[in-house]
Amino acid sequence: MPYPELTALGAALGGLRASRTIGRICGVQGETVSVSGLSNCGGIGDIVEIRRRCGTPLAGEVLGLQPGQLTVFPDGPSEGLSIGDQVALKGAATIAPDQSWLGRVIDPLGNPLDGRPLLGGARRRPLRSAPPPATHRRPLGARLETGVAVFNTLLPLVRGQRIGLFAGSGVGKSTLLAKLARGVKADIAVIALIGERGREVREFVDRVLGPEGMARSIVVAATSDQSPLMRRRAAWAAMAVAEHFRDQGQHVLFLADSVTRFAEAHREVALATGEESALRGYPPSMAQLIMSLAERAGPGAGATGDITAVFSVLVAGSDMEEPVADILRGVLDGHVVMDRQIAERGRFPAVDLLRSVSRSLPDAASAPENTLIARARRLLGAYDRAEMMVQAGLYARGSDPEIDAALRVWPALDAFLAEDEPVDSRASFDRLATCLAQADVTARAGAADPAVPQPTRLTA
Repeated sequence: MPYPELTALGAALGGLRASRTIGRICGVQGETVSVSGLSNCGGIGDIVEIRRRCGTPLAGEVLGLQPGQLTVFPDGPSEGLSIGDQVALKGAATIAPDQSWLGRVIDPLGNPLDGRPLLGGARRRPLRSAPPPATHRRPLGARLETGVAVFNTLLPLVRGQRIGLFAGSGVGKSTLLAKLARGVKADIAVIALIGERGREVREFVDRVLGPEGMARSIVVAATSDQSPLMRRRAAWAAMAVAEHFRDQGQHVLFLADSVTRFAEAHREVALATGEESALRGYPPSMAQLIMSLAERAGPGAGATGDITAVFSVLVAGSDMEEPVADILRGVLDGHVVMDRQIAERGRFPAVDLLRSVSRSLPDAASAPENTLIARARRLLGAYDRAEMMVQAGLYARGSDPEIDAALRVWPALDAFLAEDEPVDSRASFDRLATCLAQADVTARAGAADPAVPQPTRLTA
């Protein structure tokens, strides 16, 4: 009977090399370093180790090739570098996921961040890989239980779906991601914390995610103080880990927080290497980078599993037209918008249902369920249109039956959208039907119903 620890140790020993190719620093310009002696063996994306004469070694990544030299972007500040310093070529950036990584926090290179030893798996994977062939991928799967009423009903999440979570800072985005990590029915959850504050990594793992969520999760973290190379690799490394378990036939829940910081890290690297900036300072290559990351998630092909993905996007001032949000929204299977005003009045999750959509509908729900969803959206839309008029006292009961019904049902429907105890989709739809049934009594209510404000009469 094989021992996994011995297999992992054998793979690690097999990856050791007796010699390494050495180059020399021949120039430093801005944030990049020119290296001679490696141009015949190095490639784009390879990892190097810069051995400074003073100080600890510094990692870097090859970003450019010229005749006779490489352009390297260091993983840290370039202070202390000098002409002639040795640069060792370590090869392509890879990661070796393993089942023993469950419950662990690692960096984008597969090193443990929780102070405990960590062995890699038997097979190393590149951080960047191609998605499954488009013509071989399965369609979206069955509806998933999430433990959140709004995703069990009005915004269903199905197996293999990719959705975006668009929110500003401080509106409950991380809490919602953790709730999905605990509640969505999947075999394993892979969570990428990209550019997160160092204090919040520990808080997210211990308090927000908790022991229940960590038991089936792998967290890949690169904090905000780390180099843009590490922050960019965090998304790729987490996706590579998800692909490892998908290829074993498992259903993987992938959560990325956030794609905005991933794009900002790429912007720093691209501008440092001479790429021209475009819209809002982002380079033209950003669009392809985001789309290629999103395409790696989704349904698998053949006997492999699926990756159900939730990508969060930081939107300043609820601007859904900013470049990162606009690009990601166009390639996903749905988007969920969180609103600061909803959060400020104390309703969580602060999902703005009227601005959110799940492209798994109508297939993800039965005909009666789709009828309930359409009815709820109509009533919420009617309330949204009439809210200002009602608050100003300019609406008279009986003027519009749809608005009357919306005013009657809105308190119960708003409470339904709030975070609640985990229940299955059938129970959630039963609760939704109960909420909407209150709208039917509007026509029988008296004209002086105190639940509907009457218009203010102006006198001379």
